[in-house]
Amino acid sequence: MLLAIIFIPILGAFALPILGRFSLRLRNWLALILILAPFVLSLLLASAILSGKTINITQLIPLGFNLSFSADILALFMALVSSLISAVIILYSFGYISHYSNQNEYYCLVVLFLGSMMGIIFSQNLILLYIFWEMTAIVSWRLIGFFRGKQDILRADKAFLITACGALLMLIGFISIYQLTGSFDIPVIKESLKSNPLPNFIVALILVGILSKSATLPLHTWLPDAGVAPSPVTALLHAAVLVKIGVYVFARLFVASFGIAEIWHTIVPVIAAFSTIIAAGAALIETDFKRIVAYSTISQIGFIFFALATNNIIGIAGGLLFILMHGLAKAGLFLCAGIVEQNTSTKDITQLGGLIKTMPFTAVAFLFCAFSVMGIPPFGGFFSKYLVFAGSVENKQFFISLVFLAGAVMTMLYLFRLFNMVFLGEVKISGKEGSRTMIIAVMILAILSLAGGILINYPLGFAEKAAQQMLGG
Repeated sequence: MLLAIIFIPILGAFALPILGRFSLRLRNWLALILILAPFVLSLLLASAILSGKTINITQLIPLGFNLSFSADILALFMALVSSLISAVIILYSFGYISHYSNQNEYYCLVVLFLGSMMGIIFSQNLILLYIFWEMTAIVSWRLIGFFRGKQDILRADKAFLITACGALLMLIGFISIYQLTGSFDIPVIKESLKSNPLPNFIVALILVGILSKSATLPLHTWLPDAGVAPSPVTALLHAAVLVKIGVYVFARLFVASFGIAEIWHTIVPVIAAFSTIIAAGAALIETDFKRIVAYSTISQIGFIFFALATNNIIGIAGGLLFILMHGLAKAGLFLCAGIVEQNTSTKDITQLGGLIKTMPFTAVAFLFCAFSVMGIPPFGGFFSKYLVFAGSVENKQFFISLVFLAGAVMTMLYLFRLFNMVFLGEVKISGKEGSRTMIIAVMILAILSLAGGILINYPLGFAEKAAQQMLGG
């Protein structure tokens, strides 16, 4: 089942362009099935893994490049989050992509993207992780440039260059680890290092790769520009999968596997704090709908890095819960932006207004998702932010907690401003609701954002077990 979780979407993706030549409907539903398969299979593994079992598969290959996969609670959590949100995005795509060309390529790449993500999540070999990491870079490059315009291609190239250059430095860090320990396998490296921290230069090299993929200051500029892509692509990149790869690898390597020097538990929160505040400031003055939501993503990713760097169970559980709640809500915001853009032909919020009168379902879904991102109770985002601050207070990081509190206040300001300018006031451009599948998708994400808070004990228990396992508890 573990191998099936990874390779069903990777291999199945290449059947979609072929099937698309015969039946568009069958192609669409097969794409959804290929993405739901990892979610269902992960659920089937959940009982064994949550009881403390770790599933390992290893095929030895010379020179340390072993085909090594492992499923623990952290990997299971990320697999469930990524596949669930990706499935909703595919459902939304049925309506959004239906009148564009290159549909076969689109569905192939989205499914391949999720398969690559599954490969990253379960890889226990650094070279294998790097290969899947670069697969996501190539696929996201094609997806960002989906419309093939000059600006689309330039911005896709920009995203690829920034993330690929960061990945190259990360690869140099991985090779340095091999020179130090004689292995690329994470468990072997962990045993070899034991209580010794990774050398600082190796941490710095890997961290650059992580920050470039997670669009964290100063390597963030590609993410707002990626808004030229179709809205389901931006939802996939900004919310569900791509930017979460970086925080996942940070958690896998620097929290769960390798020790790092104490100074990094100060450096990472400082970088995250600057990223959170500056991106929130940019969102407050931006007028492009999708760029505002993109800057919001950059800002919120800072909270996750801050939480994971606390190195205590409360903070790490809060960071993992943040990945779930932010993914659900932010995907909803981008998909709502797609409905607005497609039906009004503009992303300029100064030209919009009063859309709650003609798009009530979209407006309500946007508001629910925005409440979760803001951290308004009883939405799920409230509990994740609360735990992040609780973890930092346990470490007595009072000053930097105040900086993130200011970021949380700014989040409320720019999202209320966005809702007010787009959905309230006088109607400037008339619009209509999206297709049935588009509305169903955004309503699912809105309801899950609320249900995640009302039923918080279930995801919180999951996140706490993952945090305990990561810290060796």
